[in-house]
Amino acid sequence: MKAAGIVFINLGTPDSPSTASVRKFLREFLSDRRVVEVPRAIWVLILYLIILPFRSPRVARNYKQVWMNNISPLRFFSQRLVDGVAAKFAEHYPDAKIHTRLAMSYGDPNISAAIDELLAAGCERLFFLPLYPQYSATTTAAVHDQICKVFAARRDIPQWAWLKSYYDHPDYIAALASSVQQHWSENGRGELLLMSFHGIPKRNVELGDPYQSHCEKTAEALAGELGLNKSEWVLSYQSRLGKAEWLQPYTDKTVIGLAEKGTKTLDVICPAFAVECLETLEEIDGEAHEFFIEKGGEAFRYIPCLNDEESHQNLMFSLCRPFLEEKNVNFR
Repeated sequence: MKAAGIVFINLGTPDSPSTASVRKFLREFLSDRRVVEVPRAIWVLILYLIILPFRSPRVARNYKQVWMNNISPLRFFSQRLVDGVAAKFAEHYPDAKIHTRLAMSYGDPNISAAIDELLAAGCERLFFLPLYPQYSATTTAAVHDQICKVFAARRDIPQWAWLKSYYDHPDYIAALASSVQQHWSENGRGELLLMSFHGIPKRNVELGDPYQSHCEKTAEALAGELGLNKSEWVLSYQSRLGKAEWLQPYTDKTVIGLAEKGTKTLDVICPAFAVECLETLEEIDGEAHEFFIEKGGEAFRYIPCLNDEESHQNLMFSLCRPFLEEKNVNFR
């Protein structure tokens, strides 16, 4: 087996919960044309005159609430996941030269540096695995753009492949179901299971983004694996930005509506997020939790992301295995 490099890619995170660090991160993230498809001249004014000055301090305060071990949850759990998968590679392929790296679309460690390190280590084949189960142009395609940008500046391009999505992979659905079942065994089962996915503008889907379809298929597959009927689970979308219409139903309004209609116990899982981050810990287990209780709910129980759990490591190993064994891989 030729020396191989595998890059696991997540969205990114500020280096610290300071306003300056958050501002730097948001500037890079929200400047990506894949992320925000607003006419550039208009968006630059909004970004620099409204979002960065006013949103950065507020987001920094939120990050301070979830910061752990001098590192963000997203980076902490992402690195632990990658380290766990690397150990499995060493166990199953003891004679192979397999190098792993964690990279971020925005911030550090960045994709370009990861590629340079792997090529310097002698890797002749590279595999990129975005940690986004459901494909969207705002996330997965943005990763693809960055990979291609790096290779566009090189003369000798290695053989490479990438994973577009894994929204319906049996091991992914099984891992999600196992986490829900474990939660139920430890905490009891709520009246309803809410599956909250990250939102994107509705217009993106109208233009051809398959994200909504992927989310719906993940939710249906998870419900099926758990044996739930349609009255026992709900799908919603969180994290909207700006005044444009985003995918609905919105998570905050859904949580409020369920409480007002008499739901007392609510279990909540966020299947679109591989590991904990600001959107799961602060927005869901914080803000949405408060909304539910304020409107009459009695128990809001957040089910953690897969993080570095053994089932998640096994899933990542399964997703990488075809590349490592060169089976049915679309090399470039």
